[in-house]
Amino acid sequence: MFTGIVEETGFIKSFDGKRLVVECSRVLEGTKIGDSIAIDGCCQTVTAMNSNSFSADVSSETLRITKGFKTGECVNLERALTPQTRMGGHIVQGHVDGTAKYLGNMTFAVPEELDKYIVYKGSITVNGVSLTVSKNQNNTFCVAIIPHTLANTNLKDLKAGDLVNIETDILGRYVEKFLSMKNNNITVDFLKENGFI
Repeated sequence: MFTGIVEETGFIKSFDGKRLVVECSRVLEGTKIGDSIAIDGCCQTVTAMNSNSFSADVSSETLRITKGFKTGECVNLERALTPQTRMGGHIVQGHVDGTAKYLGNMTFAVPEELDKYIVYKGSITVNGVSLTVSKNQNNTFCVAIIPHTLANTNLKDLKAGDLVNIETDILGRYVEKFLSMKNNNITVDFLKENGFI
């Protein structure tokens, strides 16, 4: 689990299609082999490390769902939560749902199958950054971003047409699952009456 509060940006030192090496510093502090680090919002397991980089083995599912990894690319990095971690963002699993296309001005085009989970004032993770949706319509969404977040993440480098990893808020997916189950007692009216929507 993560918060979506990026700890540092690092660089893809190498990627051969299976093994990824990320050059970084801060996220290595206290990290050991087997720990999880989110790379642009994608949870990866540390399989090797040294004083200035770590390695991860990337699955075919990760490559299918995410924007992928390119040597030399700047990436957002965050270590997994600990019981002492402040919860500054929102609950992020590091399980990327898909990609969105950057349109400029912090506006993104998203596939219709993911748009249904994006709501005005809701949380969304873009390249691992916890953000608030400031507008959502016609399979596009905008996010509110403060200068500090922009300056300390790779979002400042986005150009129109770039793909980003997105993870929608997990709560929406759970509600959809409950509502779709046969013979359940949870209805839209039930959710409204109990303050969920």
